[in-house]
Amino acid sequence: MTPDFIIHVDESDFEYEVLQYSTQAPVLVDFWATWCVACRVLSPKLEALALEAEGRFRLAKLNVDENEKLARRFKIRNLPAVKAFVDGNVVGEFTGIPADEGLRAFVRRLSPAPEDLLFAKGNSLLELGEYGESEQAYRKFLSVQPDHSGALLGLIRALLLQGEGQTAGILLKTFPASSEYATAQQLKPVARAFSEVKDEWSGTDQPLEAAFRNSVRLAKRGNIFAALDGFLDILRKDRHYRGGEVKDIFVGLLTLLGDAHPEVPQYRKDLASALF
Repeated sequence: MTPDFIIHVDESDFEYEVLQYSTQAPVLVDFWATWCVACRVLSPKLEALALEAEGRFRLAKLNVDENEKLARRFKIRNLPAVKAFVDGNVVGEFTGIPADEGLRAFVRRLSPAPEDLLFAKGNSLLELGEYGESEQAYRKFLSVQPDHSGALLGLIRALLLQGEGQTAGILLKTFPASSEYATAQQLKPVARAFSEVKDEWSGTDQPLEAAFRNSVRLAKRGNIFAALDGFLDILRKDRHYRGGEVKDIFVGLLTLLGDAHPEVPQYRKDLASALF
């Protein structure tokens, strides 16, 4: 028995089964004809993806020869043609037969898998400053897709923003080769400093060392801008202090904040001024 998320539609029920239904879930309309050889190739691929998605989107199949008004309405000139509907509007389309990877990507954008929503949730919570909840979302996502470098980087950022240097450092040691690798490497000095500098220190430090440890503690507690100001003061007095470690931590903290943060450009200028 054909599931209710794979249906045939015509002019009599298109409004209800496609346009109205698309306010509840995405609808993919497969415009086809009996004489179209390529349609016979594409159709099973679409059906397989619909079955795999288990109702996250509806596949509606429409014979253009029997529904010429709809074919004209949606300007169908070549077959096979596929249009995606959300909230009654066309939000995506293609003609011909895409490569399997491209077809899957098209469908995935239309109907993200539950684990994709977890990744998006982790990103959103991270930007909102809900670091503990963000960590949980990333961990759940990674339990399904353990090699996803974007989620792994997000988890590391969430950990560091909670002052968890040791766990973040372990993850950074085995970070996979990917487009996020360079960014991850910039976070290593932060993780190392968070692990090595304890919250309480009873030793007698030289002024710059005391300032260094205090700045690290501030960053661990979430006072990142106060920490950056402290590191800048150190660099202005000795730009080579700790063999460049201060600069590396400073850059790592800016990476932790992200380039989209409005304060980051000015701090990059301040760093350049202190060093040069």
